[in-house]
Amino acid sequence: MYLACGVTDMRKGISGLAMLAQTVLRQKPASGSVFAFRGRRGDRLKLLYWDGQGFCLYYKILERGRFPWPSAADGTTRLTSAQLAMLWEGIDWARPNWGAPPARAG
Repeated sequence: MYLACGVTDMRKGISGLAMLAQTVLRQKPASGSVFAFRGRRGDRLKLLYWDGQGFCLYYKILERGRFPWPSAADGTTRLTSAQLAMLWEGIDWARPNWGAPPARAG
């Protein structure tokens, strides 16, 4: 899972995002990796994925809030599948609140 830091033009479709994955992220778009792109306002997220037969494009718009995102200076960030799930739900994947550990065992 690769996250394109900074802002992406959300008017881009599959071809434009695949080109960004190749030129900016320096990855093969058809590698089977998931590529994430966020718009300027922060409430829009696109995920690009090659499933072996063609590209899939997932698009989500939050009704409230913004997707947590690193600045453009950070370049590219890799996420685990768990972090991707948190990102898709709008949870801050970089600093999740795991809660306090139990005070006592048993």
